[in-house]
Amino acid sequence: MSGGTVRRLRVAMIGHGFMGAAHSQGWRTAPRVFDLPAAVEMSVIVGRNADSVADAAAKWGWAESATDWREVIARDDIDVVDIVTPGDSHAEIAIAALEAGKHVLCEKPLANTVAEAEAMADAAARAGARGIRAMVGFTYRRVPAVTFLRDLIAQGAVGRIAQVRASYRQDWLVDRDMPLAWRLQKEHAGSGALGDIGAHAIDLAQFVTGMKLERVSGVIDTIVKQRPLLGSGSGLSGTAAEGYGEVTVDDVAIFTGRFEGGVLGSFEATRFATGRKNALSIEVSGDQGSLAFDLEDLNALWFYDRTTPTQTQGFTKILVTEAEHPYVAAWWPAGHMLGYEHGFSHQVKDLVEAIDAGTDPHPTFAEGLQVQRVLAAVEQSSDRDSSWVRVDEDALARTA
Repeated sequence: MSGGTVRRLRVAMIGHGFMGAAHSQGWRTAPRVFDLPAAVEMSVIVGRNADSVADAAAKWGWAESATDWREVIARDDIDVVDIVTPGDSHAEIAIAALEAGKHVLCEKPLANTVAEAEAMADAAARAGARGIRAMVGFTYRRVPAVTFLRDLIAQGAVGRIAQVRASYRQDWLVDRDMPLAWRLQKEHAGSGALGDIGAHAIDLAQFVTGMKLERVSGVIDTIVKQRPLLGSGSGLSGTAAEGYGEVTVDDVAIFTGRFEGGVLGSFEATRFATGRKNALSIEVSGDQGSLAFDLEDLNALWFYDRTTPTQTQGFTKILVTEAEHPYVAAWWPAGHMLGYEHGFSHQVKDLVEAIDAGTDPHPTFAEGLQVQRVLAAVEQSSDRDSSWVRVDEDALARTA
């Protein structure tokens, strides 16, 4: 199914909900916008509740629905498995799909532990030898402004990188009566703000700079330790009581990191940044200039060029909507903005093209594993009074 022989790709998506809607948008739209080398068929969507998954199939354009992912993966008429379930099931589903000869797209973070992520990366490597491809859904790489930022850095726009600042700030947990959803339970989510949104900041920083994090020092904290159980009503009493459950993941993570070559980076992931709805931001500073991006203004970059005359220096806004910018030519005339959902169409485009060409799509499971090791190292650092922890293969033991 590689090397240009693909004529159609029949997709099964495991899971639905918020990410199910976003991924469905990508699968539905990409073939209508881009000239893909293979036809995409939205064959089946899988969920635990037959009624809700059937409703999702009808709403989002899937041909059928099912409740048993194992049966779906075993089908001969499925080529790609897209995993949008909570992290506790990523490893089992992805490994089974790869062993069944299916290409896999898996949402981030890759897994809940380094051990799981390593098993997934090993399975992907074995499958890769048979022409089966696997990719992690770090979708923000495919925001045109982010891809263009990466390109500018590679071209030397900021010169030699001196410092990186990255953060992902949200405020949806500021309300102490927000129920105890699965994202707040370690057995399902693996970690909280650190893994859910901090993973994006880590991947973004490494992607745009081309440098990997080698050491980290940080702290994580849980600000609200008990929340109402789903369906139990609201009103937190301040003490453990019937109808409340323990929050077992972090609400905020703040850490510093050393990249290859010694470049220092600062990172923040929080769900308690009051007023910040989805503020993923990065700023890369070098000896020739700086580049900055904020997802809440996702069609723009800010560029400071210190090689220009001093009296005219200042941050310049670049509107990333020109046909020459990454992905943009397939969409609207210049100045007609793109949105959050477009990254998922770009993700489908890149995955389908890689499958057809017989090449590995990025980020690979190996890249997802590396991010997982960073997450584990930050947690270990927090447990060790913020001491520096190396990011390496020994991180596997940190999740025990």
